[in-house]
Amino acid sequence: MSATLSNPTSPAASTITPADLACLQDAGQPIELIDVRTGVEYRQVHARGARLVSLDRLQPAAIVDALPPEQKTQPIYLICKSGQRAAKAAERFRAAGITSAIVVEGGTAAWESAGLPVVRGQAGMSLERQVRIAAGLLILLGIVLARWVWPWFIGLSAFVGAGLILAGVTDWCGMGLMLAKMPWNRGSAESCCAPGQSSNDKSCCQGANSCGDDAEKAGQR
Repeated sequence: MSATLSNPTSPAASTITPADLACLQDAGQPIELIDVRTGVEYRQVHARGARLVSLDRLQPAAIVDALPPEQKTQPIYLICKSGQRAAKAAERFRAAGITSAIVVEGGTAAWESAGLPVVRGQAGMSLERQVRIAAGLLILLGIVLARWVWPWFIGLSAFVGAGLILAGVTDWCGMGLMLAKMPWNRGSAESCCAPGQSSNDKSCCQGANSCGDDAEKAGQR
């Protein structure tokens, strides 16, 4: 079954505030809310009703095809930490010809700041902190190797520094992409729960590791 297109004249970057989305949830409307962060971020805290489909495993057409018939023409809400990864996810939906994706403004951070319901789980290290630690270690390693092994190892430090500048200018972080694929950033919550079912539902998470084949490929923030 092919993905159903909806609202073809919608603007390129449709957004909704966390408060407005929470109102729709409270009204009892069926809401498809997808969290595109990593598994470790999702397990730490996520908006009520959100299910996890990390950006590097996102397949827009497969998501729409899996929706119940009555929801195929309804909006698909995308949330991340601050809104940037969700915006990239929305671009993927548009590239697939699906114009029903709507970004939650400010992401999970704004949702939580607004005092809206969240689900908390085990604490973990955010992807941003992992990038900072990895970059610092690589820069330090380059300096040490250049001093004691071979002077040209300083190129490693220069390469990482250039990568950080590129990430700041373009909002694209290759190191973040690689770290997001690491096993500790996936875990059992990296699942393809049924639409409308949150990954904090234990029955949803059974066999979650087998879901990777159903939903595929990464952005940072």
